[in-house]
Formats: sequence, structure tokens, C-alpha cells
Amino acid sequence: MKVGSTRCASDTRRPLVKLLSFFFVILSALAITVSTARSQAPTLDEAARPQAKESVILLTEESAPVPAASTPAKPSDEYGDVTSEEVETTSPKGPQIADPIEPWNRAMYHFNDKLYFWALKPAARGYKAALPEEIRGLFSNFYQNIKAPIRIVNNLLQGKPGYAGIELARLVINSTIGVGGLRDCAGECFGIKGRDADFGQTLGKYGVGFGFYLVWPVLGPSSPRDTVGFAGDWLLTPTTYLSSDTFDPVKIGLYAHQAVNTTSFHLGDYEALKAAAIDPYVAIRDAYVQHRTEAIKR
Repeated sequence: MKVGSTRCASDTRRPLVKLLSFFFVILSALAITVSTARSQAPTLDEAARPQAKESVILLTEESAPVPAASTPAKPSDEYGDVTSEEVETTSPKGPQIADPIEPWNRAMYHFNDKLYFWALKPAARGYKAALPEEIRGLFSNFYQNIKAPIRIVNNLLQGKPGYAGIELARLVINSTIGVGGLRDCAGECFGIKGRDADFGQTLGKYGVGFGFYLVWPVLGPSSPRDTVGFAGDWLLTPTTYLSSDTFDPVKIGLYAHQAVNTTSFHLGDYEALKAAAIDPYVAIRDAYVQHRTEAIKR
């Protein structure tokens, strides 16, 4: 298919889709900070306090000038006299999740980690070298467009019919003028921006909690709630019905290509998160919980 050279003036970054299989995309990194007090200001010795008080009284009675009190040494900590207890009290704690099956989750984390470095990353690097960003962007638009039914249905379930209508309009425009969704004409040409929504988010809107942390091989971080949500989104994805066979080569190929295409835009992000984290497993777990919590609040 020939891609026209003329593009619309507004070239906005398109929303990235979550990986449905073969790997997870880490959307966020956890910054770990530790703040402790280094020293405290010196104080007068307990035994010398009464004597010092007595001397001041005598000098006052004789109208003699009172010597200036010695200025305590400035704490070496640039933030002042801060104790570790105050740091723990004032530091906000993010959303938490239970992790009762941590051995399983860590094993799956290491499996997915090796899958990324041994398979997904090399494939994404070669893919990125072979195809320019403009072409890879067309595929991103295509995968985003075919997931429009997920956003339409879940915006309705979340009581946001306006956004559901916007997503429907985007689907029609991008599928026609955008040549099967290869271009985001709704956003680039008409400034129509949608709202991302999924079934796991919908369940969270109705008060369903995470349950506990769960890491799936290939799919990555999840929870019982989001696992059910993933199944619901899978049923709303048109490519699911390309064949009645679950392991149809065409469907698997599309999911694999989507994973490689998406990863090609984020090479280095996962490595940066691992390098910055004391425990990458905990960092990814916390990032997942924070990301999903913020998605429910939106």
C-alpha cells in the first residue's frame, strides 16, 4: 500500500496499547529515595545547666552585660534537624497490594525478564533498524484502532456515554479516511481525542479490588481482577474471531507483531527501571499498582 507523503500539521503522539501477549510493557518507573538526619544540634550538658542559669541571674542583678549565648552548630544535613522517624511519618505511601504467592511471581518475573532480553529485545532492535518510525507508527495506529470496541463498551459501562460516542466517531473516521486505521485522522486532522478504558478498569470503578499480585508468564504483572478484565477485553477484540482455534498462527502472529512493534518504541525503558531500582521485582510491582490505581481514578 502506498503511504501518502502529506501528513496533517498536528503530529501528536498516539496512545500506546497494552500488550495482550508475549510480553508486558512497563509504563512507569519507581523512584526510591532515602532521607536520614546526619546530625543534631549540640545541647548544654545537664550538669552545667543550673550553674549557667545562676550566672545569668547574678550578672543581671549587677547590670552587667549578659554574654551572648553560644550559637549551636548548624546540622550538617542541608534539610535541617530531621529525624528518620519524621521522614517515615511525612513520606506518603503509595497504593499497596498483597503478594501471598511471591515465590511464583518472582519465578515468572525472571522468566519474563529472560524472554525480554533473549527474544523480544533482539527482535525489536532488528525490527526498529529495518523499519522507520513513520511505518511503525502506522502499525501502532492500526492496533489501536481495532481495539476501539473495548474502549466503547467500557466507557459505556463506566457511565461515560460521551466518551463512548467519541471513540465510536474515532473508529469510523480512522477506519475510512485513515485507511483501515493506519492513520489517526480523527486526532491529527480533527483533534478528536478519546479516552482509554478496559474491563479491569471498569471492575475497579465498581469497587472490585486487586485481590493480590499475580505475574503471568509472557503477559506480565496482573491481579485476579485484571485477569478477568483481560479475558473480557479479549472477547471484545475483533482479531479474536479470526479463527475458532485459540492458537491460530495468524492470531499469534498478530499478537507477536504488536508486541515487537510496541517494544520498538520503548527500547531502554525497562533497562533504566532495573538500573534505578534496588529490587526490580518490587519496583515493577509498585509501578503496576500505581498505574492501575491512577487508571481507575481517571
